[in-house]
Amino acid sequence: MSVNKHRPHIFVLPEDDANHSIANGFLLNQHIAPRSIQVLPCAGGWLKVRSQIQTEHIPPMERNQLRHTVLLLDFDEMANRRDEIAKVILSDLSERVFIVGVWSEPEELKKAGLGSLESIGSKLALECENNTREYWDHELLRHNNIEVERMA
Repeated sequence: MSVNKHRPHIFVLPEDDANHSIANGFLLNQHIAPRSIQVLPCAGGWLKVRSQIQTEHIPPMERNQLRHTVLLLDFDEMANRRDEIAKVILSDLSERVFIVGVWSEPEELKKAGLGSLESIGSKLALECENNTREYWDHELLRHNNIEVERMA
């Protein structure tokens, strides 16, 4: 199902299958309007996420002020990853683009005992709804706190 482009909506661009699973889990939250968020096909790496936001997503965002984009990627323990992606986002769109992901790789969240990737996504959505931060404050996710606050 596609989003209603005449109402505020979010496109989620996942880097890979693991991030796609987290995004799908997020959509399981019963309070998310089905036509407000759409998870896109996997980009195939963080460099492709950067390329796609620049070439495929910025032009439609310029035409539609209701469109927001979440880039869901692995940070691969690289402190400058967010900055590397943000360089290609036009300053007037930066308020509507959010860059979030696991500090290393999503599979590390499973190894840390947080559950399946889909269940992690579902728990993160519930925390957004309840304004709580147990999972978002996990050491592999806490670097997202500024972006999570911006999204709220």
